[in-house]
Amino acid sequence: MTRHGLNATNGAVYSYHERKKDQKAAGYGAEKMRMGKDAVKGFDCCSLTLQPTSRPVITPQGFIFDKEAILSFILEKKKEYEKKMKEYEKQKDSELEEMKDLAAAEKEEMKHKFEQTEKSIVTKRLDKSKDNELGVSNMAGDRKRDLPSFWLPSCGPQAKKSKVEKPDKTVYCPMSRQPLKVKDLVDVKWTVARDPDDKKSLIARDERYQCAVTGDVLNNSTHCAVLRPTGHVVTKDCVEKIIKKDWRHPLTGQTLKEKDIIYIERGATGFSSANKELLSERHRPSIAIA
Repeated sequence: MTRHGLNATNGAVYSYHERKKDQKAAGYGAEKMRMGKDAVKGFDCCSLTLQPTSRPVITPQGFIFDKEAILSFILEKKKEYEKKMKEYEKQKDSELEEMKDLAAAEKEEMKHKFEQTEKSIVTKRLDKSKDNELGVSNMAGDRKRDLPSFWLPSCGPQAKKSKVEKPDKTVYCPMSRQPLKVKDLVDVKWTVARDPDDKKSLIARDERYQCAVTGDVLNNSTHCAVLRPTGHVVTKDCVEKIIKKDWRHPLTGQTLKEKDIIYIERGATGFSSANKELLSERHRPSIAIA
């Protein structure tokens, strides 16, 4: 075996290759993989179900969802909030009851001390011989009731219950992590591509939709936008060359503003310049080297 062989194990240094080889064999360390275009959803697919949408809606950040899927998601989050809020209210009530009990106990202790003080107004002579009999033993007299041993269950520290934090009422988008409301969702109207020669079903086609104004075919590499007032999908070139000239809707003539144009997050092109998250990472236990 040569000195620089890949399987040489007689070196004094734990090499990078040996570490990677052991990680792969033992299943240690973070595992990273770059995703291709087949691993990323299409531009017209739901971001939750990863399937073509039947009733598409879009968020203000440009993510497409199926209406049924996103409403189910919001409803589930609201139910989860109500459940956590009940636990939080229960914790607050228990803390209030505990505070009342402590206040009552403190008041009772002060009352007891006051009564003892009033009863012992006449000073009494201390018997020193009795004190000497007690000595330093922790099991003599009243001390035998005290158990200073920390290892005994009754004398050990008591674990406190973990406090429940007040839940956040806001529902966040699963993709952009921005606050999401039902009223912010905009219905999307796809324009089906007109190809008389293509006899396939809509889902089986590679080119399913086209621009509502120019008729250009839409795909994963096409920059698209949704017009908020009507929900029509147009290309970015249509927005730049036609709509922004007079800020009029090409189909209805409505006046548009900058906020009425929602750019759709592009689909699976496989290129890092088009897709934001192409690196998939899975965390595993790390390998410790002494």
